[in-house]
Amino acid sequence: MAILFNFIIGFTAAFIGVIPPGLVNMSAAKISMKEGRRNAMLFSLGVCVTVMLQTYIALLLSRYLDNNPEIIDLLQQVALGIFICLTIYFLFIAKDTRRDVPRNLVIKSKKTRFFGGMFIAGLNVLPLPYWVYVSVTFSVFGWFSFGTPELVAAVFASGLGTFIMLALYIHFFKRKATSTNTPLKVNMNLIIGCVTAIISLITAFKIFKNL
Repeated sequence: MAILFNFIIGFTAAFIGVIPPGLVNMSAAKISMKEGRRNAMLFSLGVCVTVMLQTYIALLLSRYLDNNPEIIDLLQQVALGIFICLTIYFLFIAKDTRRDVPRNLVIKSKKTRFFGGMFIAGLNVLPLPYWVYVSVTFSVFGWFSFGTPELVAAVFASGLGTFIMLALYIHFFKRKATSTNTPLKVNMNLIIGCVTAIISLITAFKIFKNL
């Protein structure tokens, strides 16, 4: 059961984490539009390899934190402030993603798309603190375990969740290739703002419960 919980949490966290438009997912979308789905999928596979490596490193750090509860308490308080700020930003400041999508974002590397994906994903270090927070938070509720099989399940799930969301980007923008000016029908920043708001409420509840 612990392995299943880790897999579900790993998959869901990865899937949600790739929703906001960024360098990785928009690169995959542009490659799909200009070079076809095959190259975009190779790029996405490279991204997933790097994401799984980042997830594994973050979970090892989380396991250390899990053995030091006093550090977790401090981390939760800091994280609450961070997620409140993120909620305010995504709900009230960030640009509506239904507006124009950047049109000049193209990967120009001559290397294979697979290694290009690994490189681009490696430039993004946000998954490290993201996975530390997710795993530590859910472990406090007893929903996430740090045993070796459980960590492997979470790492694999993070790659799978990332790949599926990238595939959705690829599929969506491939269909829009003949009409790149068509705006997105969903404000993704609003979605991620709601997610961070929920996380903030959960974290605040946990902190005040321990007071």
